[in-house]
Amino acid sequence: MKLNQLFDLAGKTAVVTGASQGIGSDMAKLLANAGAKVALVARNETKLEALAEEIRAAEGMALSIGCDVLSVDELPAVMRKVNETFGSVDILVNNAGTNIAKPAEEVTEADWDAVLDLNLKSAFFCSQAAARFMKENGRGKIINISSQMAFVGYYKRSAYCSSKGGLLQLTRALAIEWAACGINVNAIAPTFIETPLTERMLDDPEFKEDVLRRIPLGRLAKPEDLFGALLYLSSRASDMVTGQTIVVDGGWTVW
Repeated sequence: MKLNQLFDLAGKTAVVTGASQGIGSDMAKLLANAGAKVALVARNETKLEALAEEIRAAEGMALSIGCDVLSVDELPAVMRKVNETFGSVDILVNNAGTNIAKPAEEVTEADWDAVLDLNLKSAFFCSQAAARFMKENGRGKIINISSQMAFVGYYKRSAYCSSKGGLLQLTRALAIEWAACGINVNAIAPTFIETPLTERMLDDPEFKEDVLRRIPLGRLAKPEDLFGALLYLSSRASDMVTGQTIVVDGGWTVW
């Protein structure tokens, strides 16, 4: 098999949650550039449609679906619409996520639920909805966007670390349960990336200095630093890989 065929996503359909901005938008464009038909899912329909138009202008195929992934009852209909429009659901990227940075003693029940529900609960129910169609086709790739915080602790991240640690174990559990159905379930765990989610945090010089001090490669990640792992886990190149998390952290977790 030629190298370009190994990573070619032509004929595949990819669903990306949290696709309206940040790394979700960047990952959707990468998958489209690799040949996939891309379904964009997020709450902001205006941003989604603008991204869909950008992908179409580059001769890609895109469908925008305005949906709050916390509305669990709507997720089967979302995946059904993708399947009806593009003929399959082959790849799911569970990217939607959030963080509420507070000292542990100040975290409210509402804070805890907001972080755990979006980062962990939505990933499970999106996977459940997508897996029904993947099982029909006897194949599928589910990629959870986790974090280095699944492996280490950090200040003001009790809920976030818990959610990403749970996502690590969810990745393993689903990989075991769905392996016989031809579904690969893996995750990517990046370090801090300059996105709208982290922008305010990184504006604090003391915080940014502490983060950089913990990264042996000496810099923050860029969205494109995730592209290799994403393309690998989405393509046939990773057909023998499941239940794994690729850590893209510049060496933070090596300490």
